[in-house]
Amino acid sequence: KNTLIQPHVFIGNDVVIGENCIIHPNVTIYDGCIIGNKVVIHAGTVLGADAFYYKNRPEGFDQLKSCGNVIIEDHVHIGALCTIDRGVTGSTTIKEGSKIDNQVQIAHDTVIGKKCLIASQVGIAGCTIIEDEVTLWGQVGIISGITIGKKAVVLAQSGVSKSLEGGQVYFGYPAGEAREKYKELASIRQIPKIIEKLKG
Repeated sequence: KNTLIQPHVFIGNDVVIGENCIIHPNVTIYDGCIIGNKVVIHAGTVLGADAFYYKNRPEGFDQLKSCGNVIIEDHVHIGALCTIDRGVTGSTTIKEGSKIDNQVQIAHDTVIGKKCLIASQVGIAGCTIIEDEVTLWGQVGIISGITIGKKAVVLAQSGVSKSLEGGQVYFGYPAGEAREKYKELASIRQIPKIIEKLKG
């Protein structure tokens, strides 16, 4: 009801789309995806492609079947050219009210909490849990199987290689508490001066 589906959108089998949604041109929605109410999906985004999930066998890589789906809850906005892969054993889920910028990759079986903000070119590996109200700024990379706690903020171009507690600001690679990371950088800049003093 009152959902606008613009030209050249592909909708697979057994897809559910709620009310008052806008699906912009050239969006691809694979089989079994579920989209809630008042969702906006911008041009070129792909929901429900197979997971990047392979078994290394003697004869080469064997792709394992992705049996899950993608669930987009109410009031979610997804930018242009995003890719959200279907789950392997369950659902890849974007919870209510989250906003996703352009060119974001979200891998299989990952759960994005409520009211999260994810900026452009963020990459999130599979089986990751992003709790509610987390902010991920541009080009953040997150490895698989970890949890980022509620209301955490990860600054741009950080690399997250372990679970992070909520309510803090993180920066760098490996990502750490931002103030400590900036102190480390300031200390590193002093190394040439220290070496010159030692030479003298």
